Amino acid sequence: MTEPLDGGPPDGLSPTELRMWNAFKNGSTYDLSDPNPLLNDPFSPRPWGEERSVRASIVARLLLSGPPARPGRVAALKLRGVQITGTLKLAGGSIAPYVELNGCRFDSELLMPEAHFTTVRMVGCAIPRIEAARLRTEGDLHLPRCRVEHGIRLTDAQIGTDLLLNQIHVRPDRRGRAITADGMSVAQDLQAELIETYGEFSLRGAKVGVSLSLRGSRLRAAAERRALNAPQLSVERTLYLTGAWVSESTGNQGSTPPFGIATNAGTPTRGTRLQPFECHGGVRLDDGRFGDAVDLHRARFVLSSREELSLRRIATPELRFNAERPEEGRVVLNGAKVVTLIDLAASWPGPGGLAMGGFVYENLVPYEAFPLSRRLEWVASATPEYSPEPYERLATVLRNSGEDADARQVLLAKQRRRRETLPLAAKLWGYLQDWTVAYGYRPGRAALWMAVLWAMGALAFAQIDPAPIKADEHPQWNAALYALDLLVPVINLGQDGYWQLDSRWQWASAALVLLGWILATTVAAGASRLLRRG
Repeated sequence: MTEPLDGGPPDGLSPTELRMWNAFKNGSTYDLSDPNPLLNDPFSPRPWGEERSVRASIVARLLLSGPPARPGRVAALKLRGVQITGTLKLAGGSIAPYVELNGCRFDSELLMPEAHFTTVRMVGCAIPRIEAARLRTEGDLHLPRCRVEHGIRLTDAQIGTDLLLNQIHVRPDRRGRAITADGMSVAQDLQAELIETYGEFSLRGAKVGVSLSLRGSRLRAAAERRALNAPQLSVERTLYLTGAWVSESTGNQGSTPPFGIATNAGTPTRGTRLQPFECHGGVRLDDGRFGDAVDLHRARFVLSSREELSLRRIATPELRFNAERPEEGRVVLNGAKVVTLIDLAASWPGPGGLAMGGFVYENLVPYEAFPLSRRLEWVASATPEYSPEPYERLATVLRNSGEDADARQVLLAKQRRRRETLPLAAKLWGYLQDWTVAYGYRPGRAALWMAVLWAMGALAFAQIDPAPIKADEHPQWNAALYALDLLVPVINLGQDGYWQLDSRWQWASAALVLLGWILATTVAAGASRLLRRG
């Protein structure tokens, strides 16, 4: 193949390639699709003829050093229904023309590592593999409805505006990874809605300038891999792991992204259904930073007993946790920091399925009624072994929202849980404290006990007329004041210490003094807590 002196097409081009060459200079779409739509499916095993094939080397030549545009036109590679034979090698190249491929087939992998594009749009294409580590684009990278058989690699890629992967189907590479985008940077949105992956989707250390949407997607882990592996992910706005409303028009090849996808807000239109986000395998979002929220609305996590939905040490203003309850596995929130937790009682796993040591949240906003008894079950399920921290955090949040009675109930539950870890003697003492004064968290009960004991003491001592210790130094005997003097510590009402009692009544007096100290201390502790909150 030789280069002509007049800048025309090189020698050796097939008629199909020559027409593609001329369409490139015009910036027009080169359409080789068949009039019969059944023959245009790039994913079908039905072969395409030679009349629809161009060589990858000619495509590379157009993109890397193609002819200038005709006067008044903009050079661009726009192909529809074309089969590209051989390996398209663009590694390290600078590609200025706009690239748009619709319904095309690639015989071999697409090599674009360290290439620099303006905008690339490949829609509904069949590609064996995409190798694009450290790729850079000034504009968008679009891969909607493509099928990639051996994985996509976008490690350390830099996308100038949006990355669109809606409805893509990706199978794993040899290492079990479907999409590897570790360290990738997307300046605006990353849309991966209604996608199907059959290996790990890896976003370790990735950065997204606006939102990351996986609405309605289905992620399936390969052996020994997670379905979604995204530690240290940074999203400036919201991470959506939610459902998507889909209809018959979803996936229409002639439509514009997002291809009929709707958000989960508002009323669904007739003929639509909600496709939930599904994740078959572990999810790791550890140390992630999310500027607005992490939304798990109606998400479905199918985990094995050893797999986790791991949210360790994430930081976000809002966590919306109303996913379907995982049947197995664990939800881990250890060290996470959330301003507002919006949750649903039915979404949280049962005992042993939740861990939230060091989980900090400031506000609780349930989607539906979340009784305190269920909230206490929520804390208990996260603490197979007693830990005071989750109870104290819940009590603090309830108290700050004005629910003082509920906060006391939580702290009482903490004491009851702690009691189970104590030795027998301490445990018995705990039961006594609980039964009498509820560990001081119900001071009114202690005051009631004091009133009952005072009445009982007054009635009992009214039956006797004790002799004074000193005949000339004693007040007038008053059984009610004497019982109250014994029962209330510190305060001297002028009765105690002046009368001689026999042994039986001395024991009764000692019992009142002991019970008085216990109850009065409890009342004082309860009052001090109220004053501190005030």
